[in-house]
Amino acid sequence: MKRDVDRLMKERGIDVAIIEGEVKGNATLFYMINGAKLSHATLIKKCGEEPILLCGTMEREEAEGSGLRVVDTSKYNTMKILKGVGGDRLKASVEYYRILFDEFGVSGNVAFYGKGDIGANLVRLRALDEALPDVNVMGEYSDDVFITARATKEPYEIDRIREVGRLTCETVQHIVDFWKTHRLEGDTLMKSDGTPLTVGDCKTEIRTALATRSLVEEVDTIFAIGRDAGIPHSRGNDTDPIMTGKTIVFDIFPQEQGAGYFFDMTRTFVLGEAPSEILDAYAELSEIHESVLAALKIGERAGKYQGMVCDFFESHGHETPKTNPQVRNGYVHSLGHGVGLNIHENPRLSGSPGIEDVLEPGHVFTVEPGLYYPDKGWGMRIEDVVYVHEDGTMENLTRFPKDLIVKL
Repeated sequence: MKRDVDRLMKERGIDVAIIEGEVKGNATLFYMINGAKLSHATLIKKCGEEPILLCGTMEREEAEGSGLRVVDTSKYNTMKILKGVGGDRLKASVEYYRILFDEFGVSGNVAFYGKGDIGANLVRLRALDEALPDVNVMGEYSDDVFITARATKEPYEIDRIREVGRLTCETVQHIVDFWKTHRLEGDTLMKSDGTPLTVGDCKTEIRTALATRSLVEEVDTIFAIGRDAGIPHSRGNDTDPIMTGKTIVFDIFPQEQGAGYFFDMTRTFVLGEAPSEILDAYAELSEIHESVLAALKIGERAGKYQGMVCDFFESHGHETPKTNPQVRNGYVHSLGHGVGLNIHENPRLSGSPGIEDVLEPGHVFTVEPGLYYPDKGWGMRIEDVVYVHEDGTMENLTRFPKDLIVKL
């Protein structure tokens, strides 16, 4: 939570945090400017003090929506700075930050966060470090101050994630109903023009349904049938027809418009009747999914549940990463991840070395076991989003049934 930022900065010896870049796709900046509708900004956060938001004059009124102290950067006359260094943009950037740091008393350990070109940032930050003797430019490699703070959500964040979840479930139901509006010819759903309904047609319908609910796809929805369903992150082949008897993995993870909060859910469907092999595997998948949901407990290491799933699947004859890190058939991935302003956040329900995340109040995360057998022509996954309340109770935010069969 934001209240943890100062504590985390102090613990890590960070005197000042600078967050900059485009706001879209820049979860840390979006978080710290309270979702203000800006395209580009810089934020200065001194340990123990309120942040200062710097933005261009064209967005000064949008910046006021952040509730922060706003500084219009037109006052610094960046064209004059550039002219003064003979048009050298690197020198101009260093001079601009020297002016900012002098004005706002920035010194000591200054950590940079945000978004931009990796190589350009490397050169610029090195130049800043060399040019400003009172500043030690630094960064954090993983689980930085803001990623750590964002892992535990505040009530207003939960409300927004819950609403995105409700709309996401509506969208999935819309697609199930959409299938039922099509005529079945043999084992293939047909459109009114006499051609097969395809994966591409379904994706178009998904995008339309999301747009009417003010949600967007940042990355193409996973909608894969048959063999492709057996490759966990296959987006599916747009030309594949929608047919009965095959598994459809429908993994949808939309975001609020304007770089807001994500949701993430997966359901597996079979239209008509399913072969016995698929029915048996889905029964196993459902059993371990429900067992994990029932076992979740505050204070437990999140990776414990990955081990629980691996043990279960291996006892039923499926390979897992526990005994084969390069597994390609069976259960092939980790159990879940946090969800928020990024689609993948902390905590991580993973057995990977070095990950010691513990379930805490405010965490929002997925539980998504799956089984994958592409050479057999099928794959399946069930994914719900869980919220940990202050009292340690777990709330499943994914209000959608897990029925495999869709009757036509």
